[in-house]
Amino acid sequence: MITKIEGGVCAAKGFKAGGIHCGIRKNKSKKDLALILSEVKANVAAVYTTNLVKGAPLTVTKENIADGKARAIICNSGNANTCNLGGEDVAKEMCKITADTFGFSQKDIVVASTGVIGQPLDITPIASSIALLKDSLKSDGSSDANQAIMTTDTKEKSASVSFEAGGKICHIGGIAKGSGMIHPNMATMLVFITTDAAVSSEMLQKALSSDIQNTFNMVSVDGDTSTNDMVVVMANGLAGNAEITAEGEDFSEFMCALNSVTMSLCRMIAGDGEGATKLLECKVSGARNIDTAKAVAKSVVCSSLFKAAMFGSDANWGRVLCAIGYSGVPVDVSKVDVSFQSKKGEIAVCKNGRGIDFSEEKAKEILLEEEITVNISLNSGDASSTAWGCDLTYDYVKINGDYRT
Repeated sequence: MITKIEGGVCAAKGFKAGGIHCGIRKNKSKKDLALILSEVKANVAAVYTTNLVKGAPLTVTKENIADGKARAIICNSGNANTCNLGGEDVAKEMCKITADTFGFSQKDIVVASTGVIGQPLDITPIASSIALLKDSLKSDGSSDANQAIMTTDTKEKSASVSFEAGGKICHIGGIAKGSGMIHPNMATMLVFITTDAAVSSEMLQKALSSDIQNTFNMVSVDGDTSTNDMVVVMANGLAGNAEITAEGEDFSEFMCALNSVTMSLCRMIAGDGEGATKLLECKVSGARNIDTAKAVAKSVVCSSLFKAAMFGSDANWGRVLCAIGYSGVPVDVSKVDVSFQSKKGEIAVCKNGRGIDFSEEKAKEILLEEEITVNISLNSGDASSTAWGCDLTYDYVKINGDYRT
């Protein structure tokens, strides 16, 4: 049984977290350096951005965890450490500073950065604050770490659950940051997940790589794939279950628990898109295959015209059909049905690819809510998929018009 619990990345046994302001960000009220630590070496798996331009921390992390092991995650906000001369040296120095402080190998460190691209990252504030960061670690420090990795986020993003594997109660939890530059093809933004379940590195990687296809890969805020996207999962085995080394009942249960956490984080990320006022969920059913369902769902949540219509609470279903039409997959538009839904009810707006009579007043009432679902039935098969996004508002342009300066 999957049960929601509190704790984020500290929900699992043996994990502590902390976050401080070290001086990377000018605003002293904003934390900008986070650490997540396992009391024992953990198995680890990660997925990275598909953008050809990658942040230096990703390259260093990939090298460090090639053996499938890690003890800690260190992450700064305010500077992405991307497209900088000597960026990898700085990322490696972050690892060395952390490892020296705790007395283990710098190869056991996951390093991440988020913020402005193309500006050199000064190691000085990080080096001078590492002792303070160590002192900030606590068994309920997930929120502090979450705050320290945020950039334009307006809300913390955390989820955790308990589950059973091998007769033992296990825990898994995660934190995420992400508000803009979100259109992944592997992961999204920065997501750190911890579990006390014993799972081999190979099965951990298999679980994560499979899960993201239906979670983080189905989120889009603005169509821009970040240079620093990374999802990391650490499993330290302190729950005491027999290590999961192959598919089976325990692996399936772990997959369900992982999916529960990642799905929650996906919705939080989409709903907190830069300038967003609404979470948009697109549910596609009746597709001839899963690839078609995914392409259609993603095309709709990526449509700037559709996103703008949702900001204005305008039931402009033609924009949904338009996005389906350019999704790049074959769809019999004459079979397509569309409806809009929220907690105020559901209203059909399109049947067999044609408009139908509906109450504009009722549609407006439905679309004024903060969470909107667009239901699309392709009536051509049994496959289905869901994608998440947000509305497009004036504030998105304001935030990104002077983000660097």
